Amino acid sequence: MDIKVPEVGESVFEAEVGKWHKKDGEQVAKDDLLVELETDKITLELNADAEGVLRIGVKEGETVKIGAVIGSIEEAAGGKEEGEAAAKEPKKEKEEPKPEKKEAEKKKEEKKPAAEEKPKERPAEKKPEAKPEQPVAAEEKKKAAAAPAPRPREKGEEERITRQPMSRIRRRIAERLVAARQQTAMLTTFNEADMSRVIALRQKHGEEFKQRHGVPLGFMSFFVKASAEALKEFPEVNARIDGDDIVHQHFYDIGIAVGAEKGLVVPVIRDADRLSFAGIEQAIRDFVGKIEQNKLDLADLEGGTFSITNGGVYGSLLSTPILNPPQSAILGMHAIQERPVVRDGEIVIRPMMYLALSYDHRIVDGKGAVTFLVRVKEALEDPRRLLMDL
Repeated sequence: MDIKVPEVGESVFEAEVGKWHKKDGEQVAKDDLLVELETDKITLELNADAEGVLRIGVKEGETVKIGAVIGSIEEAAGGKEEGEAAAKEPKKEKEEPKPEKKEAEKKKEEKKPAAEEKPKERPAEKKPEAKPEQPVAAEEKKKAAAAPAPRPREKGEEERITRQPMSRIRRRIAERLVAARQQTAMLTTFNEADMSRVIALRQKHGEEFKQRHGVPLGFMSFFVKASAEALKEFPEVNARIDGDDIVHQHFYDIGIAVGAEKGLVVPVIRDADRLSFAGIEQAIRDFVGKIEQNKLDLADLEGGTFSITNGGVYGSLLSTPILNPPQSAILGMHAIQERPVVRDGEIVIRPMMYLALSYDHRIVDGKGAVTFLVRVKEALEDPRRLLMDL
């Protein structure tokens, strides 16, 4: 049974053989994990479709086309039948040489060489006369002798660096990031939000929410809801450029950036404006599970109209998120930090979060970008209108 590279999507034409989880010649069972395949967008896992012996045809790190055969499984049933057939075949006895052949060989051995030929002596070769050393060559030789010898490598010096090829996903990420900087007029506007009421709502309703819906109430669902409402008010932030046209998208498919072992991926929550808080939180948990198991589909990553990234989970206080083309904007969340702020003329301590909106200035004006971010801030600071399902 051949092991082939499966079709992933219309835009994927080749893959890189990642890690083989079984060795060549090893016995495998049905559904055993055999190999990881890396495309420029997702990582795939191939499992055994039958029991048998694995034969690896393509080594790790090699690039193959979609549909290519990278190995095979010699099924156990076939191997058993061949072994039994081979056992039934009668063994052939070694044939003795004929008497005439024996006699001829004996006579041949009795013959001795008449005389041993002495090797002919070669005439003495004349050694080439040494030519006087040219002045230029002598000068170069003198300089080379005077030059300092290269410094010998110290013990362990070769271990101070390591070199490894970039994975296909990492190469693709690098290409997209460079394209975003070179092909868009990217700007970033900043603001900050007081997260007191969101935190209070999570503390008050979190346990009830989890019991009712089976998922915890996180921060991300508040940001998805707030962004979806703001996108309706500012449609240019949800639009994209196609050639000389502006394509307005009357749906809100919001991508959520998730850090994975092999790079950042942005799965898309479809029609986020129509989902409840529980629906958003469940969609995020499903994506995280898929990423951890390398089960993310290409369709999960395509077609987003807007993205949200949360650097705060890694401790980032402020950053400039980079666009995810062809989208025109991306919202950056950051760490919540207690800071002194002024409220009603008094200095108080509040849990504050810096917000950042990067946008393509070719399609989104500064006024629209700033006001969009203000609307997100207002929704976070007074989230009651977003919580109709609680």
